[in-house]
Formats: sequence, structure tokens, C-alpha cells
Amino acid sequence: MEISVQSFLTHAQLQAVYQLWNDEYPGKLQYDSINDFNTYLDNLEQKKYFLLIDENEILFGWSATFLRDNERWFAIILNSNVQGKKYGTQVLDEIKKHETHLVGWVIDKEGELKSNGSQYASPLAFYIKNGFKVLEAHRIESDKISAVKISWQSDGSLHK
Repeated sequence: MEISVQSFLTHAQLQAVYQLWNDEYPGKLQYDSINDFNTYLDNLEQKKYFLLIDENEILFGWSATFLRDNERWFAIILNSNVQGKKYGTQVLDEIKKHETHLVGWVIDKEGELKSNGSQYASPLAFYIKNGFKVLEAHRIESDKISAVKISWQSDGSLHK
């Protein structure tokens, strides 16, 4: 597996990321069409993509960093077949080479159902293990999502 860093997605990559999003996130967060998903991506400012791909160019993970409200935000999704195998940490480490500060929303409640009927597992412990702090005062509670804001700040040792 390798991580490709790029500023755009090809049409095939966009389709793979759309499918990964809809397969791995809770069903309530799915996009109805690839055009809706592409509109979401188009509205992100100063984005950079990090793609986890195998030797056959098959996408197993996707991350994006982007500017929102004067902060660098990120989103990350891994295929459930590669979760727990250190690939998420590898993707985060690559992102940390390009950023000094990151924030994001993370679903912190268990039990949401994915489109295949399996339960979505909160990745909160993963982010804490990878140096993120939980900002408990910043939450989203809606009919679609229950999430807490997380933050990471570089100590200067990884940033180029």
C-alpha cells in the first residue's frame, strides 16, 4: 500500500471515494448521488487528498484536508477490511507532514448502522492514540450525527 498525495481526483478515484464514503460511514451520512458528493468536495477550500492505494491502484482509504472557518479540517475513511492494520496511522502521519494543526468531527457514539447493516465503530480512541485532543465543548447533535470536535497540534518534529 502507498499513499498518493494530490490536489484533485480523477473520475475513477471520485467514484471509488464516493463508494467508500457510502459503504463505511453510517447510512445517515450517505450521499444519494455522485453529483451530490462531488458538490460537497467542490465546496471545500484549499483541499488536498491523501489516497491509500494498493499495487493494483485499488483505493482502500481516502482523506482530505481543507480550509473551513480559518482552520485546517480533515476527513478520513478506510475500507473496513484494512482497519486495525496501522494504515490509518500511516495516512495520518503523511497528513501531519503537510499540516501543523488539524481539526475534525468524529462520531463518538456506537451503534449507528452502515448501509450493509453492520454497526459503525467510533474511531475516537484511534484519534486519541494518534495525538488528537477531544474538545468536549464542541459537539454536533442532530438527527444525522452525534460527534465531538477533535484537534491535533504539531510539536514541530514532523512538519517539513
